[in-house]
Amino acid sequence: MTAVALPPMPRSHFPSPSQISRRDMLRRCGAGFGTLGLAALLGQHSLLGAEPVTATSTGPLAPRAPHFRARAKYVIQILANGGPSQMDTFDPKPLLTKLHGQRLPIHLATERPTSTALGSPFSFARYGQSGLEVSELFGPLAQAHADDLCVIRSMYSDTPIHENSLRLMNCGASIMARPSIGSWITYGLGTENQNLPGFVVLVPKGMPVAGADNWQSSFLPGAYQGTYIETQDRKASELIEHLNNSDLDRAAQRAQLDFATALNRHHLASRSDPALEARIQSFETAFRMQTAATDAFDIDRESASIRTLYGDTAQAKQMLIARRLVERGVRFVQVWHGTLQPWDSHDNIDKSHRRLATECCQGITALITDLKQRGLFDDTLIIWGGEFGRTPTVELSQGEKVSPTAGRDHNHHGFTMWLAGGGTKGGHVHGATDEFGFKAVQDRVHVHDLQATVLHLLGLDHERLTYRHSGRDFRLTDVHGNVVHRLIA
Repeated sequence: MTAVALPPMPRSHFPSPSQISRRDMLRRCGAGFGTLGLAALLGQHSLLGAEPVTATSTGPLAPRAPHFRARAKYVIQILANGGPSQMDTFDPKPLLTKLHGQRLPIHLATERPTSTALGSPFSFARYGQSGLEVSELFGPLAQAHADDLCVIRSMYSDTPIHENSLRLMNCGASIMARPSIGSWITYGLGTENQNLPGFVVLVPKGMPVAGADNWQSSFLPGAYQGTYIETQDRKASELIEHLNNSDLDRAAQRAQLDFATALNRHHLASRSDPALEARIQSFETAFRMQTAATDAFDIDRESASIRTLYGDTAQAKQMLIARRLVERGVRFVQVWHGTLQPWDSHDNIDKSHRRLATECCQGITALITDLKQRGLFDDTLIIWGGEFGRTPTVELSQGEKVSPTAGRDHNHHGFTMWLAGGGTKGGHVHGATDEFGFKAVQDRVHVHDLQATVLHLLGLDHERLTYRHSGRDFRLTDVHGNVVHRLIA
C-alpha cells in the first residue's frame, strides 16, 4: 500500500538557538513565564475576552459558552404534530359550548369552509395553586404539574398548511429549506456528550409531514443535523442500524478509522469541503456511539418503578429515552407523536383527541416528575404543541348540523402551546384568544417570538446567532422575533 504524504509542519517563526544570546534567552524566558501566569489568572476569571478553552474543546460539537447566563442547558421539544385543538385542551371556551350548533358572529379564513360552532365535548377543571384550567384530556398532567406549566394561549402562525407550518415552527421559514432549531442550538452551544449526537429526533415509526426538513442542518455544517431514530423497537441494536461491527473489535476499528481520517484530513487540507468535514465528524461520533448509545437507548436498564411511572405506550418509551439523553448531556431532543399528522382531527374529535391524549399524557407527566426528582427540571426546557391549532367551527363538508363524528379544521390564527422547566414561569397563562378561540387577540406570540424566547433561555441572542451563507447573515428568526420576557421566571 502506498504511504500517504501528510502536509509538512509549518516552519517556526522563532529564531534558532544559535541566534539567541544567553542574556536574550533569560529575558525571553522570564517574560514568557510571567505572561503564562498572567494568562492563567485572567482565564480563571473569564477576562481574556474569549470563550474558555478546555482540553476537550475540539470539533464542531464541543461545548461553547452562551452569549449570556443561560436559564436552561437542554431542550426536549414534544411535537403534537397535526395540530391539537386549543379549546379542547388548554384554552376553555364556555361561550362556544353555549352556542354549540349555531352560527358564530366571527369568521376567519381557513383552509376549508367551516360552518356552525362546535362546543368542546370535554370538561375543564382548575388545578394547582395557580388554578390553571385544563381539559380532562390532560387532567393527570395538570393534577401533578399545573404549577409547573407556562401556557401560551395566544400563539399564531402564518399558514394553515401542515408542511409549511411545521417548517416555520422548526426551521423559521415556511417554504425555503433552512436549518432547524435543534441545528441552530447545537451550532451555538455544542453539546456536553461527545459520544452521542447533540441533536436527536425520536419518531415511533415513519416520517412526519415534511419529513427530514424538520431537523435538517441545511447550510449549517452537517454535524448539526438531527439524528433520526425510530423508537418502535426496544433494544438499542434494533433502534440504530449497524451499531456494532460483527467482524472487527474496537482496536481494529480504531486503527481503520484513524487511517481513514488521515486520508480525509489530507484531502481536506487542500480544499474547503463542509460535507467532508461533516463526514469525518459523523465517523467519529458513530464509533463512540457503539458504547454510549447502547447505554442511553436501553430503557430496560431503568428500574421497574420508573418504567411503571412512564407506562408502556410508544410515547412513554420516547419520553423515557428523552430523559436518558438529556441526563447524558445531549443538547436537543425532538419527540414526535407519530407518522404524518396524528393530531389532525378533521372528524371524530371526541374519540381521536381522547385516544391521542391517552397515548401521551402519562409519559409527559412522568417526564416532568422524573426530571424534577433527578434535579434536571430547572436545566431542561420542555416545549409542547403542534404546528397550529383548530377551528371552533365544524367543517362545512360535514353539513350544517353538528354530528357526533364532527371535527375541526386547521387554524393558524390562534392556538396554544406550553413550556415547562428551564427558567420558565410555572402556573402561568400568557395571552388569550377571542371568546370562541378563533384568533389570538391579547399579548400575541408569533412562532418567531417563541423561537427567540427559547434561544434566550439557553443564553443565546437570536439576533447574534447567525451564519453567513450566500452573502447574507442568516438566523433562525430571519428578520423577526422578540423575546417574550413575561414567560421567564
